[in-house]
Amino acid sequence: MIQDTMPRRLFSPEHDMFRDQVRRFIDAEVLPYHDQWDEEGVVSREVWEKAGAAGMLCPTVPEEYGGAGADYLFSVVVMEEMARVGASGPGFSIHSEMAAPYLERFGNEDQKSLWLPKFVSGHAISGIALTEPGAGSDLRRMSTSARKTNAGYVLNGQKVFISNGQIGDVFFVAAKTKDEYATDSMSLFLVEADTPGFTRGKNLKKIGAKAQDTSELFFDNVEVPHENLVGGEEGQGFFQLIHGLARERLTIAVSSLAKSEGVFRDTVAYVADRELFHKKLTDFQNTQFKLAEVHTELTVGRCMVDRLLEEYVEGELSAETAAAAKLWTTEMQGRTVDTCLQLFGGWGYMWEYPVARAYAEARVERIAGGSSEVMKSIISKSLFKKMDIRADFS
Repeated sequence: MIQDTMPRRLFSPEHDMFRDQVRRFIDAEVLPYHDQWDEEGVVSREVWEKAGAAGMLCPTVPEEYGGAGADYLFSVVVMEEMARVGASGPGFSIHSEMAAPYLERFGNEDQKSLWLPKFVSGHAISGIALTEPGAGSDLRRMSTSARKTNAGYVLNGQKVFISNGQIGDVFFVAAKTKDEYATDSMSLFLVEADTPGFTRGKNLKKIGAKAQDTSELFFDNVEVPHENLVGGEEGQGFFQLIHGLARERLTIAVSSLAKSEGVFRDTVAYVADRELFHKKLTDFQNTQFKLAEVHTELTVGRCMVDRLLEEYVEGELSAETAAAAKLWTTEMQGRTVDTCLQLFGGWGYMWEYPVARAYAEARVERIAGGSSEVMKSIISKSLFKKMDIRADFS
């Protein structure tokens, strides 16, 4: 196995020990079952509970809520090790790095005391329900509504493309509390999956990440109490979501880079062994040049991502910089897996080879968490603002 593209000085001996534990867990509890999960379209709840017992879920949650109170780099270790072996089925990062932080940051004490320990242990699985058939990147167009009543709120509407949708126990649901196309028209609600009127649609079939359950969710007069309004004030949902975007997009960048590095290692091992015209593939200059190009991109990516990890840990990562990282790493991932698949020849097109799965799964990275086009808009808006240039971003 080749080494990392460059030495990494971010991680302490404690992080390294944890990385060894995570690798052993993945080898024993994830990889032997992943093909089965691909066929079934969902992972087992057992692996979630085992991951919780191993400290792999929500490691940054404070000790008072059952977590380790660890720094974000422990989360990075989990994401990287899952990504490098192509273990796309368990939606740990959705749960730990996207849903749980919203609860930790904006939830009330009763919500945090009830749910965070269950999130850490894996006894409750979370998800985020934002996207709708007619509203993706522009959440102001959503139609799911939350009508206020004396007892709480009544939710009606539909969500789609929701990760952990089939096995999730509680979801952060975005709904309109004001029927306007405005940033203050949306609120977030905690909705438990066993609430009357909440139903799961079909487990959607995708071109990749087949073990990751992705679902439609339906809300038919779903009643939730007032205290399930996240943050306790209507119209704050959009701003709450913005608060977590830097971490979410950095998470995607971390994962995309690690996936690319994993595919590259597999490719180097393959071409070093594969023969063509009585030569190893590594003897051909084209192979050498292609590997050099990919290695260079991975090195550039590693320099950028590790620097931004430092900025995030120090509380200095800006939204536009995180958007730039998400844009570059996901586009680079697409280029990398395409180049690597080509070096596998016909075998690269066979699903049994990890590079084929990586190729299919890389495509969604340029869409999920904000499309590449949205990232470019965010970056341009920031650039023009700094240069005092007016432009229409409506």
